[in-house]
Amino acid sequence: MDFINSIIGTINTVLWSYVLIALLILSGLMYTLRSGFAQGRLIGDMVALITGKLSSLRDGEKKVAGQVTGFQAFCIAVASHVGTGNLAGVAIAVVIGGPGALFWMWIIALLGGATSLIENTLAQTYKVRQADGGFRGGPSYYMEKALGQKTLGYIFSVIVIVTFAFIFNTVQANTIAQAFETTFSLSTTVSGIILAILTALIIFGGLNRIANVVSFMVPIMAIGYVVVAFFVLIVNIGSIPALFATIIEAAFGLKQAVGGAIGVAMIQGIKRGLYSNEAGMGSAPNAAATSNVSHPVKQGLLQAFGVFVDTILICSATGFIVLLYPEYNTIGEKGIKLTQLALSHSVGAWGAHFITLCIFLFAFSSVIGNYYYGEANLEFLTKNKTFMLVFRVLTILCVFWGSIESLSFVWDLADMFMGIMALMNIIVIAILSPKALAIIKDYMKQRKEGKNPVFRAKDIPGLTNTECWDD
Repeated sequence: MDFINSIIGTINTVLWSYVLIALLILSGLMYTLRSGFAQGRLIGDMVALITGKLSSLRDGEKKVAGQVTGFQAFCIAVASHVGTGNLAGVAIAVVIGGPGALFWMWIIALLGGATSLIENTLAQTYKVRQADGGFRGGPSYYMEKALGQKTLGYIFSVIVIVTFAFIFNTVQANTIAQAFETTFSLSTTVSGIILAILTALIIFGGLNRIANVVSFMVPIMAIGYVVVAFFVLIVNIGSIPALFATIIEAAFGLKQAVGGAIGVAMIQGIKRGLYSNEAGMGSAPNAAATSNVSHPVKQGLLQAFGVFVDTILICSATGFIVLLYPEYNTIGEKGIKLTQLALSHSVGAWGAHFITLCIFLFAFSSVIGNYYYGEANLEFLTKNKTFMLVFRVLTILCVFWGSIESLSFVWDLADMFMGIMALMNIIVIAILSPKALAIIKDYMKQRKEGKNPVFRAKDIPGLTNTECWDD
């Protein structure tokens, strides 16, 4: 076992400390430049799509039964990648990398917004229609339809199923159970049974039940957590100018901080930012493809906005709470316990219980979102209903097992699988990016003409195998 752990550790070090960070930064920068900083220029459209001021459908079109709205697909993706890493991972980053790590999280989110726009636009473009009128899609689908590599799509789907539906859900359940045991003295077995039942009730209800649950949970958990963070800022209003100055100074090595040099702050900030928002990883496109929108870029923009929600809002909220705790770098704590102590310092004892509630909402919504990623990829492999039933049962068993076991090995294994998955997706979307950029250009052209953009595949030369956009 020690030998296996050593191999997995070496692979993770190479992937996450060197290869993936370099590729994601370079690709994000390339897409930012080639799209004309679309993730910034179109921020108004992102907000308009979220609020409904810009319809995600064609003018006058109504939602069809069995289909998911753009907002619901956005919530499925946010539910998956807004998890315990936003509460615990950020705390770890600022302890190891110092305050400057938060700045580099912001930078990677800005660049990641462009990568997210590309991969999710591709997912929408190459989605397929289901018998019930709904849609499925994701990296496996554009690997087959745009790249002509169905075998690669099969490999990718297996990795997604293992990583998200089984391994990650095991870890998320473990986090909830441990938090409930610490705060409420509830045994992990009882927590596991409760979580397994809740999971079963939702996932056996199909995609629409999943979409309805997460579209209810995500706004509540995100807004509630950010509101509490703003309250912490107000309570500490006199310290805010110095806080931002410290973050900027530490980010560029202008001020010595815990974690030392600029390189440590940069690596921690970038790594935790990527872990959290998953831009370029190939996970969110599985949710992005489910929606009915009039133009693929609309869902691409919604998912890019999800990167900003995850990192600029949620991760920043945790970073501010921790950095405003005077003893954050001296008490020897890190992770979720540090976040609990930091919030309790600013708002009182109820802060620790609030963080426990957040852990439940963040982690359980991740369980549901992760399950859907697995379901979408299983349907790429097979339409057999028996396989789907077995898959759902295994997911529920993983949730229960994760609640009662120690999972440090599983975390490392999940990181390795996700790293391999990300590497595959980054290379594929780089090859397909000219198609996505042409589709983004088409969207921008229509917006300049004052239109609510409607996409037709025939308007893009050389675009084929786009069955949902051929009319």
